[in-house]
Formats: sequence, C-alpha cells, structure tokens
Amino acid sequence: MPVLYRLLTSARASRVLALLNYDSLLGAQIVGSEQFLRACHINREECLDQPEQLNTMRQVFERKIRYWHCRPLPDDPRMVVSPADARMLVGSFSATSHLFIKGKFFDYEELLDDSKQMWVRAFAQGDFAICRLTPDKYHYNHTPVAGVVADFYEIPGVYQSCNPGMVVTTVAPYSKNKRFVTILDTDVSRGSRVGLVAMIEVVALMIGNIVQCYSEERYEAPRPIAQGMFLQRGLPKSLYRPGSSTTVLVFQKGRIQFADDLVRNMSRSGVQSRFCQGFGHPLVETEVAVRSDIAATV
Repeated sequence: MPVLYRLLTSARASRVLALLNYDSLLGAQIVGSEQFLRACHINREECLDQPEQLNTMRQVFERKIRYWHCRPLPDDPRMVVSPADARMLVGSFSATSHLFIKGKFFDYEELLDDSKQMWVRAFAQGDFAICRLTPDKYHYNHTPVAGVVADFYEIPGVYQSCNPGMVVTTVAPYSKNKRFVTILDTDVSRGSRVGLVAMIEVVALMIGNIVQCYSEERYEAPRPIAQGMFLQRGLPKSLYRPGSSTTVLVFQKGRIQFADDLVRNMSRSGVQSRFCQGFGHPLVETEVAVRSDIAATV
C-alpha cells in the first residue's frame, strides 16, 4: 500500500491524470463552448478569449479574465486582498498550532518548512487565511499585498488532492503536498505596511506545476518570482495548472484584522460544512473574489 500510494501521488501520475482529464480528445468533446461554460457557472463576458477558443478543459481551467474591469481593486493600499476566486476560512495560530480539516491535521511549522526557522519564528502565533480553489474557479493567483520578495522557495512533496473528502487517513494534505512559499516584506516604500506576509501555494492532484508569471500590465510580459523583486498589489502572480488547489496566507501576529464578514460567517449555525476547528466546532467558508478586500492593517 505505501508503494501504491507513492505511485498515485507522484508528479508523473499527476501529469498523466491531467492529460487524460484536461487535454485529451474526450475532454475537448465534453466542453462544448458556451453550454459548458454555463454549466460551470462561468461568466463568459469576463473571459479574455471568445467561447469558441475555450474548447478544452485545460483552456477553460487556465482562462484569463478582464480582472481590471470585473474584479476592482480597493483604493486603500493598506487593504489586503484575496489572492484568488476561492472559498475562504480565516483564523489564528495563537489559538492553535494545527488546523483540523475533515479529520486531518496540518502543522504550522511544517507548512512553512521547519528548516526555515527564521520564518517560523517571524510568523509565530500569526493569523492565516485558507483560500480553497475548486476546479471551476479562475486559477490565477494574484498578489494579496505590495512588497519586496524577501524569500521564495519550493518545498518538495506529493501531489495529493486538496479535497478533504479524498484525503487518506495517514496524510495531512496542506503540510505534505509540494508547495511554493513566497515571503513578502510589506514594510517598505510603496508597500502595504502589514509586516511580513507568507503566500503558500499548494500543489494538488492533477496540478503538475504552479507557473510563476508575475505581470505588471495585465497578463503581458510575465516574469518568474525572484528574491528582491517588488510586487504590486492585486496583479497576476502565478497560475495553477489543471486540478483544484489551495493558497494559504500567513500574517505576523497583531499586524492585520480580518474583514468582519469572514469572521462572522465561519460561525454561522444551520449550515453544513466539511470543515471544523478542534473537535465539534464547524467552520463555514465564505466565497471571495480575487482582489476583494479580506483584511486591513491594525
């Protein structure tokens, strides 16, 4: 079973599954342009490409949108914005060092890589936001804050589904999957002034890679992320390859305050949820749009 598990969660298996689901002729026949976009609740008027050009699952998944028009950026530069169209949960590591999701734990230090003790100490007892992208979502990540890239590194791992219902008992998805970590220093000139921010992009099943493609002019002239770069807020930063995945933001303790609706929605009663914090304490996600405000500086 361990051998089978490693095989099924390998990069090669992930690429094969993505090819069959998103690039095959069968996938192309399923799409059916406008009918398929409507079935996925995708607003074709937001898309840069015409519906007839979105004729495979991959092209739909990796679609570009007119974000400058349909996802307006808050004027206040101190506002932290959502990195993605996603379902979001927020919380604090001062309350727990683990997050309990559908019977699985992930560990704070392992999430950042416990060998990176400088960053582990910097974000100790900080706040977090989990952005869960489903397959129908727009899959570009945008920069949540403005700042200088203090560090950028890759943490090796497997390619397991980030759907909690698909996770086997022995695996914690967010701490075990391959992930890319960008540390942004926002306490700089033209920065958002919310301290250090960690943006953790989690690779999942059928996502063979996360393409770092920061663009200052819409999607033109994309550049890979590198230490020392200044990133403006709200611009395209990276693209998840086909599948669904998760982006986690981690903030330093006491530097931000999450939007009231995000906090209030999590404790709504009478709503079924697959998530919980601790035992018997359900958490309800909030649908957020990329570039919408999710937090502000304290």
